[in-house]
Amino acid sequence: MKSPIKPPFKATAKLPSAGRRPAFPVRLKPDMDMQSAAKSVAAYARPAWDTGKSSIKKSLQSILPGGVGLDSQAVRASMVHKLTAQGVSDAQVLAAMGLVERHHFVDTALANQAYEDTSLPIGLGQTISKPNVVARMLELLRHGATGKLGRILEIGTGCGYQAAVLSHLATEVYSIERLRGLHDKARENLRTLRLPNVHLLFGDGMIGYAKGAPYAAIIAAAGGAAIPPAWIEQLAIGGRLVAPLQTASGAQALVVLDKNPQGVRQTVLEAVHFVPLKSGTS
Repeated sequence: MKSPIKPPFKATAKLPSAGRRPAFPVRLKPDMDMQSAAKSVAAYARPAWDTGKSSIKKSLQSILPGGVGLDSQAVRASMVHKLTAQGVSDAQVLAAMGLVERHHFVDTALANQAYEDTSLPIGLGQTISKPNVVARMLELLRHGATGKLGRILEIGTGCGYQAAVLSHLATEVYSIERLRGLHDKARENLRTLRLPNVHLLFGDGMIGYAKGAPYAAIIAAAGGAAIPPAWIEQLAIGGRLVAPLQTASGAQALVVLDKNPQGVRQTVLEAVHFVPLKSGTS
């Protein structure tokens, strides 16, 4: 769903100055075409992916650039292979996960673990989510959409990895982070990529970013006892929100919230574990 509103990038005390967008000097995979990538990935994003008629490695070799070590397509193809085996079937999500090099978003000492299905520390008590969790939430967010989503709000930029993946799935991404250290780290991580549709904001994620609303989708990487009213208000009619939510038992569960003209419908899914949602900045 595309929103008809394209907000200006106005200045606030803690947001980028008027007209300024993150300056990224190099394009991300300039020869990559997302539709072609998804088309190739679709061959194995089906229950029959293991029939032997097409291999994941061969499919990804046709869409990913070469390289050696962690920069090679083989490591990303292996990760996507595992995601498919775990039940992720959205070809657009799989293609986006295959295009973004996750090891560039974690500390060098942890780079060898970047493509394992595990969360990793990124500093300040925060983590980068497991690939499976990222893919699962993005698949829920897309909800079977045939093309790109419109404008998306991401709560919790972290190291910037999910924002990079989202850049392939949405026309525009606003990502807000409350911790200055992580905001700066995300900017540094994304500096070598040219993602003109990604805007990094420093601010309180609980209040969202009203200047960019309405959003076709909202995704959060932290969970509280309730969905902040500001998120629901900023979600467009027909939009979808995916976030962790604290249950009565104190555990967290993945929640999907759909907003329609009649109101809001909430669906509680599987258990997850995210950092707690907090207000303010630090």
